Amino acid sequence: MNRGLRAVLWDMDGVLVLSGELHYEAWTRVLAEYGLSMTRGQFEETFGMNNHNILRRLYGHRLGAAEAHQIATRKEAAYRELARGRVQPLPGVREWLARLSEADWRQAVASSGPMANIAAILQELDVWDAFDAVLSGARLERSKPDPTLFLQAAAALGVPPARCVVVEDSTAGVEAARRAGTRCIAVTTTHAPEPLRAADLVVDRLDHLPQDAFDRLVPEEGL
Repeated sequence: MNRGLRAVLWDMDGVLVLSGELHYEAWTRVLAEYGLSMTRGQFEETFGMNNHNILRRLYGHRLGAAEAHQIATRKEAAYRELARGRVQPLPGVREWLARLSEADWRQAVASSGPMANIAAILQELDVWDAFDAVLSGARLERSKPDPTLFLQAAAALGVPPARCVVVEDSTAGVEAARRAGTRCIAVTTTHAPEPLRAADLVVDRLDHLPQDAFDRLVPEEGL
């Protein structure tokens, strides 16, 4: 790994786009077909985890592996249908992607969502080319707060975790960043500031970040 490089690891839902309501609508629509339900509290508690862990946590042994896979597949198809033409980048996203690229930061998406979702959203936003790597944690046995996804993203970029900044909106994501040994900026799009206090910096919107926010967390080598 090149210790002079720096990287930003972006979560997607709640960071690049605000799509939580679309996820919740997709979950409730599909679960109802199986006689199941998800409360708003359950949704918020599990937001940021992959579907395998969400279903196992909420329904345990009530669902067999095949049925859980079917529900997850149908939920994500419903989400992509709902998201088509309805998502916009959150304020500051395009500006920061461009600014960081110009400053030679490497950038990756590291999302718990399935790759089909990630691809659909990045193409909808027309920002795919801004990233050097795009990773999905959907098939990982352990999802956030486990640090595996962020460690894989750092490795894919060839940057040590200590020289990476994770941008997250969920408590699970902030904890995953801490365990991975990265720095972390938390955006309060889906959670109040208090549960995100383990992050190095908590902000309500990306366009409210100081222009030197990332540089302060991971300075250039020799500065």
